[in-house]
Amino acid sequence: MAIQGIGKVRAHQTQNEGLVFEKSSPGKRGYKLPPLDVPSVDASALLGEAHRENPALLPELSEIEIIRHFTRLSTWNYAIDLGMYPLGSCTMKYNPRVNEFVARIDGLADAHPYRPEELAQGILEVVDLLQRCLIEITGMDAITLQPAAGAHGEFTGILLVRAWHESRGNARKKILIPDSAHGTNPATAAICGYAVENLKSNADGGIDLEALERQVDEETAALMLTNPSTIGVFESQIHRIADILHAKGALLYMDGANMNALVGKARPGDFGVDVMHLNLHKTFSTPHGGGGPGSGPVACKAFLEPFLPTPVLVRRGSNASQASGELHWEYNRPQSVGRVRGFYGNVGMFIRALAYILANGPDGLRQTTEDAVLNANYIRKKLEDVFDLPYKTASMHEVVFSDKRQAALGVKTGDIAKRLIDYGFHPYTVSFPMIVHGAMMIEPTESESLEELDLFVEAMRSIAREVEETPEVVKSAPHSTRVSRLDEVAAARKPILRWKG
Repeated sequence: MAIQGIGKVRAHQTQNEGLVFEKSSPGKRGYKLPPLDVPSVDASALLGEAHRENPALLPELSEIEIIRHFTRLSTWNYAIDLGMYPLGSCTMKYNPRVNEFVARIDGLADAHPYRPEELAQGILEVVDLLQRCLIEITGMDAITLQPAAGAHGEFTGILLVRAWHESRGNARKKILIPDSAHGTNPATAAICGYAVENLKSNADGGIDLEALERQVDEETAALMLTNPSTIGVFESQIHRIADILHAKGALLYMDGANMNALVGKARPGDFGVDVMHLNLHKTFSTPHGGGGPGSGPVACKAFLEPFLPTPVLVRRGSNASQASGELHWEYNRPQSVGRVRGFYGNVGMFIRALAYILANGPDGLRQTTEDAVLNANYIRKKLEDVFDLPYKTASMHEVVFSDKRQAALGVKTGDIAKRLIDYGFHPYTVSFPMIVHGAMMIEPTESESLEELDLFVEAMRSIAREVEETPEVVKSAPHSTRVSRLDEVAAARKPILRWKG
């Protein structure tokens, strides 16, 4: 009995890990310096006014306390190294370790942004090669790697749109955005000074061409289109969409967050896109939200190239087309929208993305895309008999179910997602896109094996059975976590923003 009691106490302590400040005791040390071999100096006299009068209130712990504290905390985290992230739209795929190794090569990781150009040709070659790879993959003419992430890329892309229209004497007033778009799209348009006009989807979840023709006019600057969309549908009429826009002098902006469904199979530049952003941290390497930072390059057609952010990487000499000659940054670009990011951008992500592209090669990238689409459709086929599928259009990289059948029994998408935690999986994306009521958005990515997909399918089908047989179990989930179900409404309305001790 005593052993059982100790076990319970230990479990309780593990699940309620205190702060390091709570564990602190004066005099504890996690290190010991060797004896001084030089005369000691009074730091306060040496530093003068820069000396802190009151010592910083830092925690004092032994080495083993520190190690155990952070090790215990690390076991609380769900990670891609532990299991599948079925988050739709976020593209939480596995990041190959070789990418991390390459990004940590001394000459690349330690390249100083103020290094003179003649001494930075190595890192500049990496940037240039990545740019040329991305231009080939997207079918565009020019690119900037400056933007720090997807939403920043959107902002930069719409700045290009605005600058081009202004150069023609009219910045125009509005941007069209489908109801299935990412939430950052309307925010980006508004920040860039445009009015946002919603564009309804058709019964297949795509763009309603008749509605588009009615809404596009001489005040339309662009359509911001996610393709494939957030419900995993590829716009089969994309050429027609581009033609409608171009006929009225408007541009087609593509949110490239879902390019992992197109790489090696279709190029946006070939089906009428004028400007787009990519998410390097989703499509080409680190999973979205996988530790950061992100990277959101913007690619465009030649007529938008003069407006790209400064500086632009170019080659000196007559052999620029043969990728020979010294690389340098060009700042003298009168029509540029200006710098949008400090120094080169998030270089670590450039290196990871290039390593991923070169390791896969054209055939490997194409296979990656095909595997991602295959995995999504496998899950769709295995679950469509137990969960409602509002859009029957062929799925690409992700599939969106709804909780319609389960909601009739009082169980909603958030309940199912929380119950999924008890089965060892990270929840899928809940209640998004909003075009689907009670959405259950699932994106397995290409990373997952058939065995992992089957485990996920088995978990989802088991939960569907529980909804019918023991719905209270699902509605009170999760049951295996350190913190039980939270009152989310109270947390939103009465957030506790400061720990009082």
